[in-house]
Amino acid sequence: MKINLTKKIPSREGTDLSKNAKRFFDKSGVGLVWFIALSLFSPLPTSAQTSPSGKAILQKIDDNMSSSSRIYTSQMIVHGRRADRIMESKSWSIGEDKAFTEYTAPAREKGTKMLKLDDKLWMYSPDTDRTIQISGHMLRQSVMGSDLSYEDMMEDKKLQDSYAAVIVAEDSMDGRPTWVLELTATEKDLAYHMRKLWVDKVRNIPLRQELYAKSGTLLKELELKDVVKIDNRWFPQRMIFKDVLKKGKGTEFVFLDIQFDQPIPDYIFSKAALRK
Repeated sequence: MKINLTKKIPSREGTDLSKNAKRFFDKSGVGLVWFIALSLFSPLPTSAQTSPSGKAILQKIDDNMSSSSRIYTSQMIVHGRRADRIMESKSWSIGEDKAFTEYTAPAREKGTKMLKLDDKLWMYSPDTDRTIQISGHMLRQSVMGSDLSYEDMMEDKKLQDSYAAVIVAEDSMDGRPTWVLELTATEKDLAYHMRKLWVDKVRNIPLRQELYAKSGTLLKELELKDVVKIDNRWFPQRMIFKDVLKKGKGTEFVFLDIQFDQPIPDYIFSKAALRK
C-alpha cells in the first residue's frame, strides 16, 4: 500500500489515514456473579501491577515500527547557522539488513547512492565515478553535512534485540501520556550504549529519544513528529535529529510518501546497482 504524505493533513496527531490508503506492532449469570464478587473483594491494582515491563514496551515499539520492507521518498533538511540545505532521495529497504538510497536533488548531490548489506556500507559518487566502502572511523562521520552519521543509517535493528529496558518514570509529551524508559545495550559495537525514550502509551511509538555514549555523555537527541496512522501502524511524518556536540539547528527528515511490506526486486540491493 502506498501512502502519499504530501497532501494536507490535519495537524492534530493521531489522525487515522487508513481511509486514504488508495493515495499513498463465560457470559452466563454465574460468571457475572463471580466477576462482581471478585471486583468487590479484590484489592485495587497498584501501578506496579498494571505497568507493562520495559521488555514488553520494546516489543510493542518493534511490532509497530518494523516492517518486512519499505519504499519511501524523503527530504533531509539540514538547518545550518546561515542557511538550510534540502536534499531529496528515494530509498528501498528489506528487513534490517538490506537498504539502498539514491539522492535525486539538488543537482550537486543527484546520483549519489548508498548500499547497505548486513554490516557493510558502500557509497557511489557520480563526481568521481567511484564506489567506496565506508567502515571504521568513517562510519562516525556526518552524512551530507547533516546531524546523522553513517552509523545512524546502519542501525536498523529491533530495539528488543539490542537493548534491555526499565521504566523509570511516567511523563507526557505533546499532550500524550508516555512511559520513560532507560535502555542499556546488550551487545557490543552499537553506536549508542544507552538510550532514554519517551514512549507514547497508546500508540507505542517513541516520541523523543536521548542517545548516550558508554561514558554517559549525551550525544544526540531525536524527536518524532506529526504521527499518523498508516494502515494499522503509527508512523511519524517528520523526525528531528540534533547532534548536541556540533553547532547548528539540527536536521529534519521528512517522509513525502511511504509504502510498507511491498515486494522489492533483489537486483536493487547489489553493488552493480550503484553505478546504474
